[in-house]
Amino acid sequence: MRRRAFISLLGGAAAWPLAARAQQPAMPVIGFLHGASPVAWTDQLRGFHRGLKDAGFVESENVAIVYRWAEGQYDRLPALVADLTRRQVTVLVAITTLGALAAKAATTTIPIVFLAAEDPVTLGLVASLARPGGNLTGINFFGLELAAKHLELLRELVPAATRVAVLVNPANPVTAAPTVRGVETAARAIGLQIQVLNASNSHEIDAAFSSFARDRPDALYIGAEQLFTLRSVQLVQLAARLAIPAIYSGRQFTNCGGLMSYAADITDAYRQVGVYTGRILKGAKPADLPVEQSSKFELVINHQTARMLGITVPDKLLVAADELIE
Repeated sequence: MRRRAFISLLGGAAAWPLAARAQQPAMPVIGFLHGASPVAWTDQLRGFHRGLKDAGFVESENVAIVYRWAEGQYDRLPALVADLTRRQVTVLVAITTLGALAAKAATTTIPIVFLAAEDPVTLGLVASLARPGGNLTGINFFGLELAAKHLELLRELVPAATRVAVLVNPANPVTAAPTVRGVETAARAIGLQIQVLNASNSHEIDAAFSSFARDRPDALYIGAEQLFTLRSVQLVQLAARLAIPAIYSGRQFTNCGGLMSYAADITDAYRQVGVYTGRILKGAKPADLPVEQSSKFELVINHQTARMLGITVPDKLLVAADELIE
């Protein structure tokens, strides 16, 4: 009897850890939706994870993350959102305005944290910045409002420029149309002529630069667009081949040889998204979290590229630059 009791006791003890594990709450799951691919966004993803960690969450330790990447094919976003909502993720992170709009259309119950270059109130993502309402909140990083600043920087760097080419992606009307309007308004104010060309894929980018080769604009403006960031190496190499001075909306371009970039500190914006995601995992409601607007901007100049193009960077820009790449 004692032996049988002892064996039963051992069996019960062996079962205790299993029972304890079964009673542990399930690990929360973040659905992470991005319009591009992880290739050009490594530093920014680190920023997102740093924000999560600041809020008390580490991937695979106390939170799981399911990643979905549209690879620049925006028509895939609704299906990717549908996949994430079917998984009943705890929070849905949308790192693209079109993705945020698709997420808003797909669910009114799953909390959504977005990162948007456009005004989220105008887009209908939130009721107001201070009181978002509904199930969305996030970060606005001013990608489209900087057209005047970009053209001003181009004029300072290339003072003889009179004709500037602008590349936009018509497959993303949320970004393309406002970019064209902003650039045209800013160009009129300082007496520049604008030539707008469209590109929605790698082949069309090549075709656009063939047009540049024929028309020979004095400078090039690449607006805020995830597809272009995904194709940053291609764009920078084509600009170098034609020796066109260009300004870009992100330091990913200057890091791979682009001449100059001016943009919000996007890595910090990703960090802010991570912090908000963590706060929601802890129980905060999106409706109670005001939309934050990026306040950190960075001017990066690739001095080596400037020298290759025969451009002397004015002292004013050298002093203003947050980073000079030598």
